[in-house]
Amino acid sequence: MKASLNATEGSPISTNGALLVPAILTADSLAAIRSALKERKVGMLHETGAKLDPRVESALQETGTPRLTITVPRPKEGEIKAIKKAIASGECVLFLPSEIESWPAWTCQCPGETLAVLLSCEVPVQPIGVSVLPPPGGAHSADTVIRFGKVVEPGKDSMPQFWESLFSANEAALTSSPFLTGSLGYAIVHSLKRFGTTGKIVDGMDGSELGYDKLLAVACALSRLIKKETKADRVGIVLPPGKAGVVANLAVVLAGKKPVNLNFTAGKSSVESAMKQAGLDRYITADPFVRKMQTFPWPPNRDLIFLERVLPSLKPTIALWLVLSKILPVPVLAMLLGIQEKGDRKEAALLFTSGSSGEPKGVVLSHRNLLGNVQQFGARLALTPGTDKVLGCLPLFHSFGFTVTIWYPILNGIDLVTYPSPIEAPKLAGLIEKYSVTVMLATPTFLRGYLRKVNREQLATLKLIATGAEKLPAKLAATFSEKFGKEVMEGYGLTETSPVSNINLPDRSKGGTVRCLLSEKGGSVGHLVPGLALRITDASSGDPLPINQQGLIWFKGANVFDGYHNKPEITREVIDDAGWFCTGDLGRVDEDGFLFIEGRLSRFSKIGGEMVPHETLEAHINQALGLDDETERMIAIVGVPDEAKGEALILLSAVSSEADAMATLAQLRAKLLEEGVAALWIPKQIRAVPQIPILASGKLDIKGCEKLACG
Repeated sequence: MKASLNATEGSPISTNGALLVPAILTADSLAAIRSALKERKVGMLHETGAKLDPRVESALQETGTPRLTITVPRPKEGEIKAIKKAIASGECVLFLPSEIESWPAWTCQCPGETLAVLLSCEVPVQPIGVSVLPPPGGAHSADTVIRFGKVVEPGKDSMPQFWESLFSANEAALTSSPFLTGSLGYAIVHSLKRFGTTGKIVDGMDGSELGYDKLLAVACALSRLIKKETKADRVGIVLPPGKAGVVANLAVVLAGKKPVNLNFTAGKSSVESAMKQAGLDRYITADPFVRKMQTFPWPPNRDLIFLERVLPSLKPTIALWLVLSKILPVPVLAMLLGIQEKGDRKEAALLFTSGSSGEPKGVVLSHRNLLGNVQQFGARLALTPGTDKVLGCLPLFHSFGFTVTIWYPILNGIDLVTYPSPIEAPKLAGLIEKYSVTVMLATPTFLRGYLRKVNREQLATLKLIATGAEKLPAKLAATFSEKFGKEVMEGYGLTETSPVSNINLPDRSKGGTVRCLLSEKGGSVGHLVPGLALRITDASSGDPLPINQQGLIWFKGANVFDGYHNKPEITREVIDDAGWFCTGDLGRVDEDGFLFIEGRLSRFSKIGGEMVPHETLEAHINQALGLDDETERMIAIVGVPDEAKGEALILLSAVSSEADAMATLAQLRAKLLEEGVAALWIPKQIRAVPQIPILASGKLDIKGCEKLACG
């Protein structure tokens, strides 16, 4: 256990009296807080009639410290007076959150209703950040790390100030966690060895299975060959989701090199740019895939490592590594492989942005980034090895597929069921049913495919359906829920955040006496993952805003990258000197700590001095044209230069022909005005297109849309 009284990563403990509110209260965090406050007079406060965690209650009873009480939601005057009196005397009053029913690793154990009451007491409030995340694979028990946040003074903005301070304190606590200095390769060896006989990967194409012990052996053997093949730091991988793609990524990491999964659906210039930027001279792939992707700018055959050719010759070596992995401890295996135990901020992988709004940029993800995000996401889900199974069908060149469907299940011993395409819904549904998959990760675009040709019974085993990469339309979520009886949870993240930053999770209320902490809210992207800090600034001036007001979202945390590969100027545009990353998205945080994304700055048009959000307008148009139930995206808004008003809006439509575009525009204008949409927001022109450009990740291809709009 680790505690800090005045750490440089956090804020000092208030020298005056204050009401202290911990993010999480466990027996260990209580001991850490007491240790940090050993020179101070400390009082205790809890809700009237509240039930505390039994271990916390036991620890408190040993000391016999008297407690103040407060009634929620309507505190009594005498209760508030007693709190004020104690704090005025210089006492630190520690609030004791009640026992709750929820998903683990929450951002704050106090419900918004309770926080509102505490902040209404008109006393200084100091949040305490707490990190209890274990290392990947449970190498050892979690270190409990605490950090104190900035004191929140009484006032009208106390709620958003509290959340901002708590986020920063939680970030400081996680950043100080020892496991973040580890290396991805060392964690791989530990986890695959630990879960070798219980975890497995299933190839949905042929039904073959590979236990995690054999997966480790294959990856070790292949890593030796990769070391002989190239002296370069990075190795390209051109493979779809599947057993081969996972083996290739593992082997590259165990070879002490960095995997670069190339986007085989991107244009030639984008792919060649990525190859050149990464300095690649070897590429792992498979012969059938090379023949299938004939438009891909393949390098000469001498630079390709064909898995189906090299793996058969490695069988004796694989057998040897299987034996060694069984009998040798992790440190010795790591030494034989040449893997360092520490990786920390060194590069672990290079991912390229999709290029949806420009030339692809190389996002350097460190060992700290990947280990941190795997545990941030994994601690929230708390899946059970040997029981839960993850469906892995998202592209490996996309950060969601890379981190969440490779490293998360591998490092936590969760079974992985793979398939090379996310768009073949009937086949995927069959795999979900056959293997009792419990977690499906998708994008809204891919989710639409399940509404046709998939039966309700096929998805019965799913416990979590999470979407990311693009906004989840409310109508799509409702339709999916009605058909399958499964709620769709929206999350959020970016390549630069490794990628997961937020996730909604299904309500876990069991209807008992224990209070349930809200874990989902419609229209939001959920709570922040543990240990991620957030701030909001004005999109025009850059001035700080209360985080409950709409503005530019900035993140800071263990999962936030340090910069783009060989692009210091672009890096400086998005990361400030303190390590805060500007997402380019606009949003706000509500009183319960949920983040609402309200548009991307690049998807706004400034018309006549007013900012028009493209996504909001698209939602209005979908409703007006009755397109909410369509399984594919049928329209997109694009801003183009306009001499009179700065920008004009063009509606790309896959439902209108050029012949009836003007009539459709007139009807649309009337419907939008009837709905109360401002005249300034109505598109100037409809341009008929065969289909709306979509990236392989499921995102809207902004660059492709702009070409169509200007063509």
